[in-house]
Amino acid sequence: MSWYYTPHPTVVPAEDFDASADANALRKAMKGFGTDEQAIIDILCARSNAQRQEIAEAFKRELGRDLIDDLKSELGGKFEDVILGLMLRPEAYLCKQLHKAMDGIGTNENTLIEILAPQSNEEVKKIVDCYEEMYSRPLAEHLCSETSGSFRRLLTMIIVGSRDPQGTVDPELAVEQAKQLYDAGEGKLGTDEEVFYKILAHASFDQLEMVFEEYKSLSGRTIEQALKAELSGELYDALSAIVECVQMAPHFFAKRLHKAMDGVGTDDATLIRIIVSRSEIDLQNIKDEFEQMYNKTLVSAVRSETSGDYKRALCALIGNA
Repeated sequence: MSWYYTPHPTVVPAEDFDASADANALRKAMKGFGTDEQAIIDILCARSNAQRQEIAEAFKRELGRDLIDDLKSELGGKFEDVILGLMLRPEAYLCKQLHKAMDGIGTNENTLIEILAPQSNEEVKKIVDCYEEMYSRPLAEHLCSETSGSFRRLLTMIIVGSRDPQGTVDPELAVEQAKQLYDAGEGKLGTDEEVFYKILAHASFDQLEMVFEEYKSLSGRTIEQALKAELSGELYDALSAIVECVQMAPHFFAKRLHKAMDGVGTDDATLIRIIVSRSEIDLQNIKDEFEQMYNKTLVSAVRSETSGDYKRALCALIGNA
């Protein structure tokens, strides 16, 4: 995901890492009466995902216990959601979030968009393979049963990996694609949605950047203005998410985090999902963008919206710097 910016994580592998020592410290934190939640935060929020997997293996090997089961029995609420999220492999965590967004009555389209829009083909493939392994059902089939119309076709294109590989660029084609977008929207009465979702789901992000620049030269409007004028509903949300991720993914996530904390109540599911899933990718970039956009730090916003061990865990992942 580094076509435009250098991703900076907030969680990096711990130096002088000792899986066995961590496993024993976690056991001690959960043994007997009461739980030392701070010790759990200090260990699991300061290790990379690969290191957490090693700790779980050491826990099993040396103590004969399942770390996930022990954590589940000792923790609760949103704090538990954060810690268990950290213990899943990154693609398994996203699969669980996708499944949750489609399970039961109604579908959370925003979650589907947020997870799938920023992914490269390689990342999508990992998610698709992992989803079938976890739920014995193809992700495409589940998505198709929960969505419809152009939105369904766009998501299907994303998950079958039809996007050109990163770095694929063709300046002449970009001029042509910009014209196709113009002719399908502003240049005619009504909108040919298919042209929009085909180009935005197929072209590499590098190519799309070029297409958007050409579009502006051609029509005098930005692609965002065109999308807003021509589309609505889930398809508009999904395509504008792709546009934002092409131009600056941290901006997209900073906006999502702000929305999750804005107004009455907090969308904890979104807050947890973005902080957990981006902590080892580009959460530092997202923090910087958030501060620039909203004139306050992400950590101060999270502190005012959360409490207790849940707050401490999220702030440990964000980092105070």
